[in-house]
Amino acid sequence: MYTKSNQLLIEAVWTPKENIIWIQRFILAGLGVLFLIIAAKIKLILPFSPVPITLGTFAVLTIGTVYGQRLGLFTIFGYLLIGMLGFDVFANSSAEANGISYMFGGTGGYLLGYCFAIIALGYFAKLNWDRNIFKLSVALIVANLLIYIPGLLWLGQLYGWDQPIVAWGLTPFIVGDLLKLALTASLIPMIWKLLDLFKN
Repeated sequence: MYTKSNQLLIEAVWTPKENIIWIQRFILAGLGVLFLIIAAKIKLILPFSPVPITLGTFAVLTIGTVYGQRLGLFTIFGYLLIGMLGFDVFANSSAEANGISYMFGGTGGYLLGYCFAIIALGYFAKLNWDRNIFKLSVALIVANLLIYIPGLLWLGQLYGWDQPIVAWGLTPFIVGDLLKLALTASLIPMIWKLLDLFKN
């Protein structure tokens, strides 16, 4: 069922066992949700934009690449469900601003984009693009576009296209996202190489 040719990184690190596979998935999803929460809370507030700079995209890119589509979506849906229930898990959420009303605010489109990004990254990971820094970089650029497109469309719909939508929701994040992309693109293939060394 799990062959080396199409193995995800998480499957190489912790081989799925048929008798406990759901326990493994819940543990990994829980760790992924915790990673997303912590990453979202590491933020830089921009006074001119309703969208803060966070490590959330780094967490999404990593989870999508390492976990693949099914476990990645299971994880992101769990994260969104916890947020929907009113818990303070998003970048700017709080005891007063949370739940569905927050999710339909300025970051709503980006949250939707997270799901699209994980689907794309899981697909590329199954093609083994996560083992090559150049191919993974292309996959991560595609994933970033899938986050930004719905994010910007949502901002335009929410605040009006007469507002500086691109200046709010794209240009302040380009340098930071390139750095996060470079970190993910170099880290994951390196982990694959280390695993191959230990197995040989």
